[in-house]
Amino acid sequence: MAAEAEELPRTIVRRVVKDKLSRCSEDGDITVSKDSLLAFSESARIFIHYLSATANDICKESKRQIINAEDVFKALEETEFPEFIRPLKASLEEFRKKNAGKKAAAVSKEKENVAKKKRKLEGESPDKEEGSDKAEGSEKDEGSDKDEGGDDHMD
Repeated sequence: MAAEAEELPRTIVRRVVKDKLSRCSEDGDITVSKDSLLAFSESARIFIHYLSATANDICKESKRQIINAEDVFKALEETEFPEFIRPLKASLEEFRKKNAGKKAAAVSKEKENVAKKKRKLEGESPDKEEGSDKAEGSEKDEGSDKDEGGDDHMD
C-alpha cells in the first residue's frame, strides 16, 4: 500500500512519455508497453527521491527547513544534471508569471468582495444608527408609520 502511495500517476507518465517520444519520432505514432511505462514511472520516482534528498541536504546545510527552488537547482548541479537547470528555470518563470496573474486576479476579486461587504455594512448601519433621528424624520414627512409598528398594518 505504501508503494502505491509513492507511485506517479500512470496517465501522466504515459502522457509525458508519449509526448516526448512523439517529438523525437518522424511519424509521431509511438506505442509504449506497460512494462516500459512502469520502468519510466519507477525511474522518475527514484530520480525525484534522489533529487529531493539532495535538495534537502543543501537546505539543511544552510540551516533552513524549507526547500526552495535554488536548493533544487544546486541539487541538479550536485547530481550531475546541470542540463536540466536552464529548462527548469524557464518553466518555473512561466509558472510564476501564470500564477502572478491568477494571484493578482484573486487579490483584486478579494478587494472587490471586501468593498462590497463594506458598502453593504455601511448601507445597513446608517439605518440602524441614524434611524432614530434622520430616518424617522424623513419617513414622518412622507407619512410613513414604518418605524412605529408598520408591520402591524400587514394583518
